[in-house]
Amino acid sequence: MPKVTEAHRAARRDEIVAAALRCFAAKGYQRTSMADVIEESGLSAGAIYGYFTGKQELFAAVAGRILEARQGELEQQRARGEPLAPGQVMATLIDGMRREPFGHVIVQLWAEAAIDPEIGELVQAVLMRVRETVRQRLVEWATAEPGRVDGDPGEWASRVTPVMIGLAPGFMIQRAIVPGFDEEAFLAALPEVLPH
Repeated sequence: MPKVTEAHRAARRDEIVAAALRCFAAKGYQRTSMADVIEESGLSAGAIYGYFTGKQELFAAVAGRILEARQGELEQQRARGEPLAPGQVMATLIDGMRREPFGHVIVQLWAEAAIDPEIGELVQAVLMRVRETVRQRLVEWATAEPGRVDGDPGEWASRVTPVMIGLAPGFMIQRAIVPGFDEEAFLAALPEVLPH
C-alpha cells in the first residue's frame, strides 16, 4: 500500500476545512451537521473522521485558519516598513474579519461560547492567540515610539490589548444588527481614536 505523504494529508485537511467553512458560512454553526460537511466535501465519512473527531474540532480548525489569515495580513502590513500603529493593527484585523465568508457567523459563535463550555474553550483559545498577536504588535509600536505611552511598552500593551480587542465585537455586532452601519467610517475612525 503506498504511503500517504504529509503534503497529501495537509492538502486533504485543508480541503475538509474549506468544505466546513462553506457550510458554516451558508448555514451557521448550529445548523451545520457533519453530514453537511461530508456532502459538501464529496469525501466519505471515514475520510472526514480520519482527520477530525467532529464539528467542534472542525470549527477550531476553521477559526485557526481565519486567525492565521489575519496574522499573515498583519505581517504583510508590517513588512512594508515601520511598526503598525494601534489603529492600523485593529483596522487590519477588523477589515479581515469582515471579508471572511464566515464573518457573519462569528457573532453567533460568540453567543454560543457564552453558554456552551466546549465552544467557549475553543473560542477562548482563538481569542488568546488574537490577543497575543495584537499585544506583540503594540509592544513593537510602543518600543519604536518612546515617550508615546505611559510606562514600559510591554506593560502598556498588556493593559490596552483587551480594550482594543473589544473593538472587533463592537464592529461585528453593529454590522450585523444596525441598519445602515457605516463600516468604512468605523475603520477610518480607528486611527483617530487610537494612538498613532
